[in-house]
Amino acid sequence: MNLRGRNKVDPSFNMSSMTDIVFLLLIFFMLTSTLVTVSAIDVILPKAGGKTENSKSVAVTITNNSLFYINKSKVTSTDLEKEILREVGVDKKKTIVIRGDQDVPYKNVMKVIDIANKNKLKMILAVKGK
Repeated sequence: MNLRGRNKVDPSFNMSSMTDIVFLLLIFFMLTSTLVTVSAIDVILPKAGGKTENSKSVAVTITNNSLFYINKSKVTSTDLEKEILREVGVDKKKTIVIRGDQDVPYKNVMKVIDIANKNKLKMILAVKGK
């Protein structure tokens, strides 16, 4: 007569379920971290050494006297949006280069950025090379 039981309990620990959980958490955090957006205005800043002027750009210059120029043509602040849209054209392929004097009030630069964001235009901020 055999008195021993048929089922033997294996005392070793299986790590496969633990690694599955770790990989699932890793994938979850990798996916959710890409969905986090920064609450900032999306602008493409140029490198300080490169030149940004080309045929597909519209230069908006703001002087320290709060005067606006579009490609060397003086524009009033009330007609700024209309003139920018006229220069950019219907296809909106051109990029707006914002060239502000270092002493320009921040609200004047933001006015141009708001116009570009409202009309879904690409923009870059011009900087002085080193």
